[in-house]
Amino acid sequence: MKIKTLLQCTLAALGLAASLAQAQTVVLYSSNNTETIETALNVVKQKNPSLTVQQVTGGTGSLMKRIQAESKNPRGDVLWSGGFGTLGAYKELLEPYKAPDLAAIPAEFRGPNNLWVGTNLHVMVLMVNERQLKGLAAPKTWSDLMKPEWKGKFAITDPSKSATAYMLVYGLLKQFGKDGLEKIATNAVVTSSSGTTYKGVAAGEYPVGLTIEYAAQEYVAGGQKEIKLVYPAEGSYLAPEGMFIIKGAKNMEAAKTLYNGLMSKEAQETLLVKNFRRPTRTDVAVSKLTSLPDLKAIKIFPLDQEQASQEYEQLVALWNLAVSKAR
Repeated sequence: MKIKTLLQCTLAALGLAASLAQAQTVVLYSSNNTETIETALNVVKQKNPSLTVQQVTGGTGSLMKRIQAESKNPRGDVLWSGGFGTLGAYKELLEPYKAPDLAAIPAEFRGPNNLWVGTNLHVMVLMVNERQLKGLAAPKTWSDLMKPEWKGKFAITDPSKSATAYMLVYGLLKQFGKDGLEKIATNAVVTSSSGTTYKGVAAGEYPVGLTIEYAAQEYVAGGQKEIKLVYPAEGSYLAPEGMFIIKGAKNMEAAKTLYNGLMSKEAQETLLVKNFRRPTRTDVAVSKLTSLPDLKAIKIFPLDQEQASQEYEQLVALWNLAVSKAR
């Protein structure tokens, strides 16, 4: 009997040791909001129950500065997510990794040499509150808002305050030149954050906001029938966001597990359905899972993400000058 008990204790101890050996801890730096992070991690942990994720949140810029400061002794393992232009400015801090599922993501949404991968796409749209149009026809194009009758009737975020707003204003400059940018600045109400823009439209402060697809869609899904998304006929702009493993990450295997999980079909589908984050994967049927159109159904005006990053100071200066002229 004693031998049997001893054997059972030994087996239990071995089982516990094996369990501890399989347990993984990873440190995630993320600029996403808490709800989005939890949505994704719940999916990842279903397949990887032994994975423990320690979260550190903040703006992409501040997190990249932190990673840079910690480069000799990395404290984080994975960053999720940041604009491609921003990531491109810190290539020396990124660990190359070719994920097993990489083929499901188009080359245009991957970083060079497998330094990062795009996990979701922000599409720029016109968010329209039809109750506030008061006789105006809803705009169908960006250039509609350059007309005199739209002065003071739409909101746009200061490009120096938001990465997505930066890509939107950058797109307007590339598509319509300085003249078009000045016309937009002359008519626009400039807000200090992306949230102020889309929340203002939802609350009826502005008839139209130039904003992000997923943020506007949340109000549609929430039952605000007066809110409509317009994809400009001249072309929408994309702002893909990427994820990477931090160079020299101490928890490398756990980092790869989390990375694979966040770019998985299951995670991207769930983020789409619950948080309206448009996936980069080609095997996720956006229009079948939501009321959003598939990407191939949207006309896109192409932008060079790395060039956009390099022209940041120039664009912000041009925008500030255009705004000052409008006053």
